Amino acid sequence: MIIRPATAADWPALWDILRPVFRAGETYAVDRDIDESAARALWCDSPAATFVAEDAGRILGTYYLKTNHQGGARHVCNCGYVTDATATGRGVARAMCEHSLAEARAMGYRAMQFNLVLASNAAAVGLWQKLGFQIVGTLPQVFDHPRLGLVDGHVMWKALS
Repeated sequence: MIIRPATAADWPALWDILRPVFRAGETYAVDRDIDESAARALWCDSPAATFVAEDAGRILGTYYLKTNHQGGARHVCNCGYVTDATATGRGVARAMCEHSLAEARAMGYRAMQFNLVLASNAAAVGLWQKLGFQIVGTLPQVFDHPRLGLVDGHVMWKALS
């Protein structure tokens, strides 16, 4: 598997990965009916960088990296990751996160923060903790999950030095 910067030609494959995740409404605070152009703007146009995880010419996942806040907090970045459903459990999310940590350090960021990791997404919470992220706050009933109702969301943080 290689992880490389996304190109415009990758968008159709990225949309095929992102669309079902956004439509399910179980992990991302994105309108479930987001259209393709808005999704592209969110994932590819506003971040500092967007990457894909690829194996044998097939895109297995994607992540974005961006500055979390401006001004005095601009040294903290934020990332979002989505793995294709058929690649779940193959280490793609771990590889993308490890890659993003290295990229963030190279870009001069001093910390990475995940603004909303749903408590109901136990696999993500567990993986991020294994990679050294701490839960620094929990927002009670912050997300209206389509199956579980109101669920808590964690703010997770990791120093990059």
